[in-house]
Amino acid sequence: MSVSQPLIHDRPSHAERTALSDARMVDAAVGLICSKGATKTTLKEVGEIAGYSRGLASQRFGSKDKLFTFIVRSVGELWLEDLRRAVLDNIGIEAIEKALDAHYAFIVRDAPAIRAFYILWFKSIGPDEELKKVVANIHDRRRKDVEKWLRKAIFAGEISKEVDCKSAAQNFCAAIIGVVYQWLANPADKEQIKALHETLKLQTILSLRRNSVGSMT
Repeated sequence: MSVSQPLIHDRPSHAERTALSDARMVDAAVGLICSKGATKTTLKEVGEIAGYSRGLASQRFGSKDKLFTFIVRSVGELWLEDLRRAVLDNIGIEAIEKALDAHYAFIVRDAPAIRAFYILWFKSIGPDEELKKVVANIHDRRRKDVEKWLRKAIFAGEISKEVDCKSAAQNFCAAIIGVVYQWLANPADKEQIKALHETLKLQTILSLRRNSVGSMT
């Protein structure tokens, strides 16, 4: 038997072929979103650029909005996993610092998938309810993670019981989105993006410490 001839059981399964085609179509969609914008991206082009028939993307995802939702969900899960690996068991101020460092590293990779993820994030304020729900879920999980770090820090006596964990977490996550907007508008200025992350880090830490000092006086 020739070495170049694969055994029957070495052939990709249907699930593997589907996963491969999905990955290629997502890569194609990401490239189009970054170069042309979400509005001008079409399923026809996605299928063709991925190397398949023009109708395969429509057959697989059903609509452009569903493809966009798939991308946001996939990249969002990777980011949340990155975040948890970066923070580990840290709580309070240390967790905030590590989360901001991880977020800076995440966006300055400047990977097309990350840029497309955030382009679609801002697109979610439009009428697409499914995309809106996915983005809202990712945002809510981020907020709950921050809130959990703060509650644990209160329990450990690191910050004051007077800190409103939910409000602090909401403000922190909202500020992160503001930083992201600046990055999308001017991605080449990495020094500015770094400075914005460091400023947010300092402001958050000072706010938490001010609340803690105020409760003890």
